[in-house]
Amino acid sequence: MKTVLITGCSSGIGLDAARHMRERGWRVIATCRKPGDIEARRAEGFDTLPLELGDEDSVARCAKAALALGRIDALVNNAAFAIPGAAEDLPRGALRAIFEANLFGTHDLTRRLLPHFRAHGGRVVNISSVLGLVGIPWRGAYVATKFALEGLTDVLRVEMADTGVRFVLIEPGPIGTLIRQNSIPHFERWINWQASPRADQYRRTLLKRLYEPAAKKDRFELPPSAVSARIAEALESTNPHPRYYVTTPTRIAGFGRRLLSTRALDWFARRS
Repeated sequence: MKTVLITGCSSGIGLDAARHMRERGWRVIATCRKPGDIEARRAEGFDTLPLELGDEDSVARCAKAALALGRIDALVNNAAFAIPGAAEDLPRGALRAIFEANLFGTHDLTRRLLPHFRAHGGRVVNISSVLGLVGIPWRGAYVATKFALEGLTDVLRVEMADTGVRFVLIEPGPIGTLIRQNSIPHFERWINWQASPRADQYRRTLLKRLYEPAAKKDRFELPPSAVSARIAEALESTNPHPRYYVTTPTRIAGFGRRLLSTRALDWFARRS
C-alpha cells in the first residue's frame, strides 16, 4: 500500500482527494488546521496530522510526525486560502500572510520531505489554479501566490529530473468548494474597502459575490472529484504530465497564454 500526504483536507478538493485516493487503495495522511476537522477525518479512519502552513514550527512538526509513520510515496500540496480585494488595497501584512501559507509553508513542507523522496522515490503534486496562468481583477493576492508556485514547481521539476522525484502541477478552474466563503474572514481582516477609491466597485461586484448566494451556478464549475481524478492520474501514471488542466476556463487560459497577445489576455481578464 502506497502512502500519500495531502494538505488541506478540511473540505473541498483536499477532502475529496483524500477519500478518492483511499478508495483507490492508498494510505492517506490527511492534514487540517482546526482540531474539529482533525477529529472528523480521524473519525473517518484517516491518519491525521495538524498543520498550519503559516507557522514554521507547525510545518516542522508535521513533517517529522509524517515520516515517523513510515514510508511516504507522495505529497499533494493542496492547502491554500484567498484574500479577495483590489491589488491597490492589499497591505503588506496581507501579502505576507498569504505567501506564508500558499508558498513559503508549502515549499518548506516539500523540502522537509525531499530527502526521504530522494532515498525512496517520490512524487510531489502541487495544486495551482487557472489563476496561476492568468490574472483577473480582485484576485491579486491569490494570483501572486499561484504564479509563484507555478514558477517554483517548474524549476523543481527541471532540477529534480536527475533524481527519482517527480513534480506535477494541477491547474483547476472553477470548482465547487468553500474557498469563497472561507475567504471572507481574510477579506474582513485585511481589506479596508470603505476607504478604497474603488468602494463603489466593491459594492457593485465583490461584496455581492462574497456575501450573497449566487443567483446561478457557474456554467463551467465542476465538482472537486474532477480534480481528484487528475490527482490520481498524476500519482499513479508511470510518466505523468508536467501539468494537468481541469475545467474549460483553464484550457482556454492555457491556450491564450501560448497564442494571444498581452492586450488580448488583458481583455479576457477584464471580461472575467
